Amino acid sequence: MNLRTIKKDIEFFIEEFLDDCALFISLNPTKNEEEINKIIDEAVDLYNELKNKVNHPEGSSRAYYNGIRKELFDRLDALSEKLSETITKLTAEEK
Repeated sequence: MNLRTIKKDIEFFIEEFLDDCALFISLNPTKNEEEINKIIDEAVDLYNELKNKVNHPEGSSRAYYNGIRKELFDRLDALSEKLSETITKLTAEEK
């Protein structure tokens, strides 16, 4: 694994998550998008935090970068679950 690859992974996966959020907002313009915007803010914070960690490493070991990759996926999974719960709640309110 090289540094360029992990930077691209961070960008790609968070961008895909943000696209999912934007898609929900655009398909459901009548929903209260404030909660979705909070999740988007969390994803942007995650992006900035991980890019900062990659750009200012505490070591150049493979384990350090593997830890960043694991953190990316763990925290994105948590955000995805939060997004799913929020969407379920917002769509249930409509019924």
